[in-house]
Amino acid sequence: MKQAAVFLDRDGVINHDRAYVSQVDDFEFIDGAIEAMQKLKQAGWLLVVVTNQAGIARGYFSEEQFLSLTEWMDWSLADRGVDLDGIYYCPHHSEYGDEHYRQDCSCRKPKPGMLLEAAAELDIDLENSWLVGDKASDILAAKNAGVPNRLLVSGQYDVSEQDKALATATISSLDEAAKFILRD
Repeated sequence: MKQAAVFLDRDGVINHDRAYVSQVDDFEFIDGAIEAMQKLKQAGWLLVVVTNQAGIARGYFSEEQFLSLTEWMDWSLADRGVDLDGIYYCPHHSEYGDEHYRQDCSCRKPKPGMLLEAAAELDIDLENSWLVGDKASDILAAKNAGVPNRLLVSGQYDVSEQDKALATATISSLDEAAKFILRD
């Protein structure tokens, strides 16, 4: 039976975006993010991280470094009662990297590949799911995947009024997103 999910971008939604975060020492959860994820999990939502990681293609950090940090993040959340249902990432970039990473792939947001892969693997009901992201590419990936509920976290990145119009609402944080989704 299909289940609805909340798709979460990582940098700027779960943790502070400090340009190509790849080390535990540089990873800082945004205030209220863990508690928001706890509330969503307690309400029965699947939580799926979908994150572009072009720093791998650009050579700023290795895929192994990213996976090590991801494992640390996943365990840190599990220790606080948040079991992520999936973590999907795109290491590619159309202009940077070697032949393995330099490609115009289907997974790099705004393309919907990560969301569609998660939906297939986890039996997700996209029509009743949500995406929380902080860039236009996040919102467009959800639109392109058929996810009608899209929340844009405002703040660090400039987003045009046209891009904001693609979102269900513009909010200030993951905490506010959880309240919006749960109608608290």
